[in-house]
Amino acid sequence: MKKIIPLILLVTLFSSVLSAQSVKIKKDPVGKWTFDAPYAPYGYTTGAVDIGFEDQEYSVKMSFTEIGYSFEGENITVRNDSIFFDVWIEGNSVSNTLKIEDDTTITGIAVYFEGTVPYTMKKYLEKEE
Repeated sequence: MKKIIPLILLVTLFSSVLSAQSVKIKKDPVGKWTFDAPYAPYGYTTGAVDIGFEDQEYSVKMSFTEIGYSFEGENITVRNDSIFFDVWIEGNSVSNTLKIEDDTTITGIAVYFEGTVPYTMKKYLEKEE
């Protein structure tokens, strides 16, 4: 009996440690972000992404500085530290896969019919006056 109690405590402690390590903290992507994609085609290298959350659903709006157009994201999925969405640009689907690095940085790729374009998003911080 004296050996069973420490064994039970050890198994309980071990299982608690394992379950605590497997829990991932969900990072929040909601906010306004600016992006830089230096290898994108002309007109699509800089812009902004607005990620919202309302009525238990995410929304994404992607706009491009140089061409002045904005596009709504579709098929939006947010899991732990990843964001997936599609936008239709000039009749072509562009699939975006992003990873939330920290509170101010998101990195990822946009995949379209001509290839893959890496880009980085930085949290837009409004300047106080």
